[in-house]
Amino acid sequence: MPSPPNFLTRIAREPIRPLRAAIRHWVLSAFPRAQTGSIDYDHPHGDPGLFGPDSATWRVHSDFPGMLAGGLAALTLQTLHPLALAGVWDHSNFRGDLLGRLRRTTAFVGGTTYAPRAQTEALIEHVRQIHTHITGHAEDGRPYAADDPALLTWVHVTEAYSFLQGYRRYSHATLPADAADRYYDEVRRIAEALGARAVPASEQAVNDYFQRIQPELAYTERSRVVLELLAQVRLPVPAAGLSRDLFLHAGAALLPEWATELLGRTPWQQRQARLAAHALWTVAPVFRAALKDGIASRACRRMDVPVEQLQHWA
Repeated sequence: MPSPPNFLTRIAREPIRPLRAAIRHWVLSAFPRAQTGSIDYDHPHGDPGLFGPDSATWRVHSDFPGMLAGGLAALTLQTLHPLALAGVWDHSNFRGDLLGRLRRTTAFVGGTTYAPRAQTEALIEHVRQIHTHITGHAEDGRPYAADDPALLTWVHVTEAYSFLQGYRRYSHATLPADAADRYYDEVRRIAEALGARAVPASEQAVNDYFQRIQPELAYTERSRVVLELLAQVRLPVPAAGLSRDLFLHAGAALLPEWATELLGRTPWQQRQARLAAHALWTVAPVFRAALKDGIASRACRRMDVPVEQLQHWA
């Protein structure tokens, strides 16, 4: 990818309105809103869903750059668990439709965050039913099942950790002292509804969880294949390669140190991650300005609160 000075020079030359329009086009091309067409984010009036506008979750998940970079970081982490990866390897069409998988995951996270309660519960039940059919054996012969509470907890923790780190790194917001614990305690409701157990509910609990699970993790040939496919995914957007590399490297900047070591990331790769993180941090406010009418905004209207409320912490 271009160095951040070159990237930022290109950004600086663009008039702000055309730049916002270009970013809006980029986002809607990569993640079409038709993907969420079955969810009514506008009704019923006053329905807060699982969390509501006073929650940490609505704030963290409203930041698109942090969520996309965080989602890519979470996918990277998830390749390190051989049993979780076996389910993807055996039952997912990631080889032919990795972009579709990313879009479906994005739609699920958005729906369970901002949809009214009944529709959120329907989304969760739909995924629960899918999980019952995903079983098999890993490369070493161990059995796995997608509805295994331990695997559900792993997937949840990697996502929640990565989304929160993305918000911290790219939102330009300062978290209150208790915000991380509030966030982890809130989002565990989704994991528990899917069947996870003993879900960490605080930042310290998440750190302890990662410490405990590291002996079960490994960077395998399957990990390498999936990550190579992720590095080659083509978004249907202008400057597809630059866009992909920017977010992939900015996502890598969110990885915990132990994961960076386990993945064997080189000093050059780590430098790319730092440069991309700086570039995304610089342009992140333009993303926010270009995406004022998304599902978070619709959910806020449903609750009669201004979407700007989500940019501030009580």
